[in-house]
Amino acid sequence: MKLSYICMDDLYVDFQVIVAISRSSLGGSGSENTTPFSETSFSMSSPAAAAAVLVSNGAVSSRAPPPAASFLEATPGAYTTARGSLLWWPRHLRRLAESATLLARSHPHLLGLPRPRSLDSFFSETPIHALVNPSVRLAVHEMRSKMPMVKEDDLALTALIRGGDSISGDGLDVFVHVGTYTPPVFGDSGARVAVAGTGRDAAAAKYAPWARMRKSMEKMRPPGVTELLLTNDGDRILEGSVTNFFVVCQNEEDRKKEPFSVQTLEDKFEVQTAPISDGILPGVIRQIVIEVCHDIGIPVREVSPSWSNHELWQEAFVTSSLRLVQHVESVQVPLLWEDIESKTWTDVSWAVKQFQGAGYITTQIQAEILKRARTNEYDINKFL
Repeated sequence: MKLSYICMDDLYVDFQVIVAISRSSLGGSGSENTTPFSETSFSMSSPAAAAAVLVSNGAVSSRAPPPAASFLEATPGAYTTARGSLLWWPRHLRRLAESATLLARSHPHLLGLPRPRSLDSFFSETPIHALVNPSVRLAVHEMRSKMPMVKEDDLALTALIRGGDSISGDGLDVFVHVGTYTPPVFGDSGARVAVAGTGRDAAAAKYAPWARMRKSMEKMRPPGVTELLLTNDGDRILEGSVTNFFVVCQNEEDRKKEPFSVQTLEDKFEVQTAPISDGILPGVIRQIVIEVCHDIGIPVREVSPSWSNHELWQEAFVTSSLRLVQHVESVQVPLLWEDIESKTWTDVSWAVKQFQGAGYITTQIQAEILKRARTNEYDINKFL
């Protein structure tokens, strides 16, 4: 089995270290659970598998974990992914708790629960940081012991919460996955995106089963496309399958008066991204982008970008907690949206919007986010 460059969301992993802490403080037995995945989904024959670590209930297991992508596909639960320097980690933890609470109440099967339940009292008694951070500490320690020269900037960390395996069903399991990755260099290569599927159920929550569910869209992926976009009507674009989507849109009235130029940017355009109420994930970096735009005077509006106005799009970019901000090189959209879920990319005629590299506004936003990231890095040494 070749494990190099395994895709987990927008993460390309050279090897994986998976650490799992099982917690059942709501009445579970607290017994070790070292089989949250199929025993046949991985092999010890590769160097990547041999380097992996699994910790359950504070003990290192002798069993090898699966690749990260297989783990997400096989394990229900709410999760969040951050860079190894734990950028904006408190926000990640807050969204993780919110995702788990939402799923437990309205979509329990996505959290691995047999029936709906409330987690409000649980999180009031056990704060999310107290639940997750001990696992992070252990995960980082295990990674450091195996690769002492690895830098935090070359790590990605995923924390997942699922319904526990205790007989009473009251427990919660917490998993933390750490792996290496190479962050893209801004401006070197952009995303090539295509509209290929409909919006997610329970879109306000980030859940692992989506890693398996989104595979149904792969038949609509044109060659060379690196991200798939979601829409419910073929016009208003919601988000990417693993990213949030933004456009820099020129005001139609101003377009009629004079050409778009850097000198008149503040009066001529606005940044657009779908509102949470339309059914999207409240991405951590999405919110940072909105805050940055407000703070540095870039007009921003939460409205789903409309393909019918794509001639007004001057720039586009996608965001996630690993890639931060990545400019978009091209957007492809089916000319006809009817029966799209029963078709493949070869059955569809495509319209294409091309962009010329990383635009001025995208670059300004990226620069400000990188500046803020330097002051928001979590001190990972506190976990050791």
